[in-house]
Amino acid sequence: MPNEKIRIKDIAERSGVSVGTVDRVLHDRPNVSKTAREKVEKALKEMDYRPNMYASALAYNKKYTFYCLIPKHESEAYWEEIEEGAMTACERRRDFHVSLKMIYYKRFDLDTFEKATAECLKARPDGVIIVPSTLDYTRKFTDILHEQNTPFILLDSYMPDLKPLSFYGQDSFCSGYFAARMLMLVAYKETEILLMKQMKDGYVASKQQENRETGFRHYMHDHFPDIRITEVDLSLDKEKEEYDAILERFFMQHPHVHHCITFTSKAHLVGEFLLRSNRRNIQIMGYDMVEKNAECLKQGSISFLIAQHAFMQGYACVETLFEAIVLKKEVNPVNYMPIEILTKENVDFYRRTNIG
Repeated sequence: MPNEKIRIKDIAERSGVSVGTVDRVLHDRPNVSKTAREKVEKALKEMDYRPNMYASALAYNKKYTFYCLIPKHESEAYWEEIEEGAMTACERRRDFHVSLKMIYYKRFDLDTFEKATAECLKARPDGVIIVPSTLDYTRKFTDILHEQNTPFILLDSYMPDLKPLSFYGQDSFCSGYFAARMLMLVAYKETEILLMKQMKDGYVASKQQENRETGFRHYMHDHFPDIRITEVDLSLDKEKEEYDAILERFFMQHPHVHHCITFTSKAHLVGEFLLRSNRRNIQIMGYDMVEKNAECLKQGSISFLIAQHAFMQGYACVETLFEAIVLKKEVNPVNYMPIEILTKENVDFYRRTNIG
């Protein structure tokens, strides 16, 4: 019997109990004898009954509040698109009374991360999306979420030891390995490559960037061991005005370097410098379809960008919390985003909001 034609009355007749008893079993309410419950469950199985979770959730009329902990940002479109995607998913589920609150922390400031987590825990949300800080600080937070039985999703950086409900982001090791392979299609004759990093107090911004670099170096070690990788740190402790002097000095001292790679969304820092200094013989590979990167890509100072669908990551995180918490559905624990390469020829056709 098709599920949409099965009425509570049909189940009651099949199991030999009252309509009220069937309703209590379907909604897992108390005051049902073991015998009656077994009869109803047997009838449900025989009739191949599948509850309409959407209708049940709407009828329940409960309000759900999700929180998202995300780095504070200004005009960095990567995080902006994460937010836009998350808010779009929230708007799509407004009939189910789903709301989303954003909490910001400074990426390298552990105190602000702790304050953000404290604010979140105090609010007792129904679900949480986390862009992780360090493993230890994030674990302090997620341990309490586990104690409170609050599902959480990790976004951007995967830390499986924390046992999240789900993860969304790229396989960062494979992404770095892929980046090296693509770069070396055009840089195979080089003797030295520039690796631009942005660090604070000697640490990279995220585990994801660290894993990208690891994947990159694995490929280079296996296939181009003789090519020197020279690092330049445009430190977050410095003012942006100092970056030009650092880059000018590097390229003066390394005139034979024609290729640069960075595993951050800040490839435009080098790209804009190259445009200002009119250096046209250097190619850059970077990450993320942020506006400044896209402009450098179109003007030719960045040759390749690896995209990771920030909008879809934000959207999928909220949708996954909705499915797990509201609809009680099983969700995929690990969700790797596609690794896509953009050039000036295809960047205008890149679809950021590919939702049904």
